[in-house]
Amino acid sequence: MHVLVTGGAGYIGSHTCLHLLQSGMDVTVIDNFCNSSPEALNRVQVLSGRSLIVEQGDVRDAALLDQVFQRGQAIDAVIHFAGLKAVGESVAEPTRYYDNNVAGSLSVIQAMERASVSTLIFSSTATVYGNPSSEDLPLRETAPCGFTLSPYATSKWMVERCLADLHLAQPHWRIACLRYFNPVGAHQSGRIGENPRGIPNNLVPYISQVALGMREKVSVYGNDYATPDGTGVRDYIHVMDLAEGHGAALEYLGKQPQGTLLTLNLGTGQGASVLDVINTFSAACGRPIPFQVVARRPGDVPMLCADATLANQLLNWQATRSLAQMCQDSWHWQTHNPQGYDA
Repeated sequence: MHVLVTGGAGYIGSHTCLHLLQSGMDVTVIDNFCNSSPEALNRVQVLSGRSLIVEQGDVRDAALLDQVFQRGQAIDAVIHFAGLKAVGESVAEPTRYYDNNVAGSLSVIQAMERASVSTLIFSSTATVYGNPSSEDLPLRETAPCGFTLSPYATSKWMVERCLADLHLAQPHWRIACLRYFNPVGAHQSGRIGENPRGIPNNLVPYISQVALGMREKVSVYGNDYATPDGTGVRDYIHVMDLAEGHGAALEYLGKQPQGTLLTLNLGTGQGASVLDVINTFSAACGRPIPFQVVARRPGDVPMLCADATLANQLLNWQATRSLAQMCQDSWHWQTHNPQGYDA
């Protein structure tokens, strides 16, 4: 199978490319490297012992997409990661997020139509659930959606709705919308991992930099939520579990004799608070992690936790790596790559 991976140099994308290559699939990547590094793909090729094709460019470039689909070995499926993903930034720059995430996705879908490729995995998010009620936790795929709290979340929900309409009009399409919860960790080799540009937006990379002395302390955004310790609770999932989930989804879609539209949660079903993560990371690195409680961030919700039963059943997949393993692998990556891929 030949898979086109948009945004394949990014955090989840690079780990998924590695898993696909190690599973015997051929991979072509399109990435504009606006928030990623080509070095990630260089390391993926070394780790896998296999090569992949890299096309630098933007998924909104229709001519480039057509060239990629028409060139060389036929593409069988697309995994669409490309997009912007910072909640706070999306609140400040909504039109940029809609342009990248919605217009970019439509560009990919239209290019697939022109190329008669109809197997697609879309990188969605648990933030489409908005601020769920406690009665809806852990979240099933049937929980209310669309009451989003940030342009980032809205952009992902809009694409999910576009794909639902596409499948209604063209039922031969095989589509999986994978709603990620909170990916953390790194490949066990320490060669690829999360590589934030500038100040990290995500918790674990920030904790890692504090542990290394690169930053003074962790900001805990609010301790007055209705959670056990007052800090936000999330379902953290190891990035390699997530990568394996994509491989399992591709295998599932390939076995469907007719089209299908699948929406699945990818998570562990176990919630951890911000303070849980700080304490677990401290144990992993053997250092205290100083932190300070500050005001809540716009767009954040108190608690998100997955019910991943459907993915477990349909894909024969399950997240198996613990929070401790996530923190250990993140620390291993950070200590060997304190400047990320820029070293």
